[in-house]
Amino acid sequence: MRLLLLSSFMLLIVTACGTNPVTGKQQITFMSQAQEISLGRQQYGPSQQSQGGTYVIDKSLNTYVNNVGQRLAKRSAQPNLPYEFIVLNNDVPNAWALPGGKIAINRGLLVLLEDEAQLAAVLAHEVVHAAARHGAEQHATNLGIGLLSTIAQTQTKSGIVRQGLGIGTRGAQAFYSRANELESDHYGINYMVAEGYDPYGAVELQQTLLSLSKGGSSDLLSEFFASHPPSQERITKNRQRAQTLPKGKRNKAAFLKATRQLRKDKAAYEKHQAALKAAGEKNWTQALSFVNQSINRQPREARFYITKGRLLSRDDKNKQALNAFNKSVSLEPGYFESHLRRGMLHHKMAHYQKAKQDLSTSHGLLPVQASSFFLGEIAERNNNRQQAIQFYQQAAQAGGEMGKQAAARMQKLGAKAR
Repeated sequence: MRLLLLSSFMLLIVTACGTNPVTGKQQITFMSQAQEISLGRQQYGPSQQSQGGTYVIDKSLNTYVNNVGQRLAKRSAQPNLPYEFIVLNNDVPNAWALPGGKIAINRGLLVLLEDEAQLAAVLAHEVVHAAARHGAEQHATNLGIGLLSTIAQTQTKSGIVRQGLGIGTRGAQAFYSRANELESDHYGINYMVAEGYDPYGAVELQQTLLSLSKGGSSDLLSEFFASHPPSQERITKNRQRAQTLPKGKRNKAAFLKATRQLRKDKAAYEKHQAALKAAGEKNWTQALSFVNQSINRQPREARFYITKGRLLSRDDKNKQALNAFNKSVSLEPGYFESHLRRGMLHHKMAHYQKAKQDLSTSHGLLPVQASSFFLGEIAERNNNRQQAIQFYQQAAQAGGEMGKQAAARMQKLGAKAR
């Protein structure tokens, strides 16, 4: 068994070797580029939904960011990938790339930038991740780690080897992440300079992120910095490269014009963060006060009404809560949580047909445990046993208290959770 698994692993490595399109070096991937592109397309919508949805208050900002990104993408080693660049309505200062060139930058990062050169540094970095097939490479690493773990567990029943391997594999994953980040920094600067931008934008970007990480006071940032660790090493390497390259354009006026609405609304989003924090601390009255201040500052933000509706629903002020959710849906009908929260409230108010409509819309945009559970309840109420079991199964797989409830409902219906 051990020999068979080891042989399988070695065969996978041999057949998965390819060339990194950016560096020209060998890399291991287990999917074709066509599969990467397909995966990116499939995941782009759900990834946006799960991370706040697209920023829509000023749609011209998305156009601006996409234009900058597309110009940089044409300078890449893979200019013909189907690149897309969007702005996410998310407070966390983050940006990411899916396989195949599907790229996003958060509102929370844009408000920290000072000019277009710094924006170009972010987007060029993400373009390299896509062009260099880092997503496929990491996927291959994870598959290899999983198979190696299986091999190790067949070698001994002692926990020592498994524990040691666990430490080693975490290190390997971190190593690949660091290598990919440094590679993206290096070649991203190349793309910036080729498009005429000042390479010092990349230095300043890392300085900003390192300063934030040293603050360490915000839970909002902890997960981001765990997976995207800034470092003095990256700043130093970027500065050393920038010193050897020509200075270029900053386009500060264009950037400030494009982000004017975003910067104007910064205080509104900060009040909303304060509302969420107060709610987390069960200071409900203060939370509602903060969210009302957010709405007064920016009445076109659907997420503010979602939070208000949740706070009102908690106090059983259902009619007022419904008004808030109705407003959020009217402002942004393409965002899953507006429909999810209104559907859950309709369910609470025994408006089951309306609940089903909203929950089905939400589930179509992004399947989550809550929509699965309540759609299961509605199906059970309508004596649709098989459909109820299917929805409960989805909810049970997500675990937690709601998962336990879903498993209990399945057992009542004569089915077992898998």
